[in-house]
Amino acid sequence: MRMLFLFAVSLAAQLGASIAAQAGDVADLEILGFSKDGGVFAFEEYGVQDGSGFPYANRYYIDTSDDSFLKGTPIRIRLDDEKAKLDAARLEARQKGEAIVSQAELSANRGITAGFNPVTELSADPHRIVVNPRPIFSPVDQPLEFRLDEIGMNNTEGCDSQGEINGFRLLRVAAQDGGTTKLLHEDR
Repeated sequence: MRMLFLFAVSLAAQLGASIAAQAGDVADLEILGFSKDGGVFAFEEYGVQDGSGFPYANRYYIDTSDDSFLKGTPIRIRLDDEKAKLDAARLEARQKGEAIVSQAELSANRGITAGFNPVTELSADPHRIVVNPRPIFSPVDQPLEFRLDEIGMNNTEGCDSQGEINGFRLLRVAAQDGGTTKLLHEDR
């Protein structure tokens, strides 16, 4: 069950990263890994803002027991200089992240990406994914299905210039006959 939860956290993070990108750009995503005990999941999004040309790097550290950000995170670095290099923004974010979970520990516990729909993939349903949870062929596990429902958000004062503001609901659907659906996350 813990593996399923960690997979769901990873999936939610991957889906959320594409939503968090600035208008006009698409952030690159790197799964950093887990703490040794699996209690922390970390990922990074980074890129160069469209329009300003400012490089940015954001690192997210999530407590897997309650799907919340660890204190002091996310770490958000933006270098307000269009001549600055993306690597400099990423390095600054990485250095700040060392105080939370070391890069060496994350790298030693990367986990696997069992499914991913990049924003460039036009054939996939961006709100549904069905995967084999482990890279074993022939599969020994039941497939996992996740669905992402967009939900309109209230109280978005200060975000009016960003267009329609939506949150999401993440569901895990048992992909076999008689299976149940479980709510994994719902924005409030």
